Amino acid sequence: MRAVAIGSFAAAATLWLSAPVVAQGNGLAMLGTLAKGEWTIKERGGVPDRKICVKSGAELIQLQHRGNGCNQFVVEDGAARVTVQYTCQGNGYGRTSIRRETGTLVQLESQGIHDGMPFQLVAEARRTGNC
Repeated sequence: MRAVAIGSFAAAATLWLSAPVVAQGNGLAMLGTLAKGEWTIKERGGVPDRKICVKSGAELIQLQHRGNGCNQFVVEDGAARVTVQYTCQGNGYGRTSIRRETGTLVQLESQGIHDGMPFQLVAEARRTGNC
């Protein structure tokens, strides 16, 4: 009986410890369902709109750290929401959540540190044309 309990505990521990590795896989499928093209990002708080070209959806993850070689860790990978935490060596870090409303409309929340200063972004992104 004791051996069964220890075996069950070991199996559960192995499954629990392997969960982050599973989450790191080729996930973020929801981002692939977003329409390709030009997207307009409307931040709340009077910040001017900006436009980006979305090819894979991943462009929406690091809006404050664009083009940097950052390490990413997938925190949540759902059908309608993804959350990614990333670290950019020597240039800060961030955590971004993207909630899909439709294939052409998402809600964004991102916060972290960029160039030694904190940032927080709450925005709506909508496909507005072709790149």
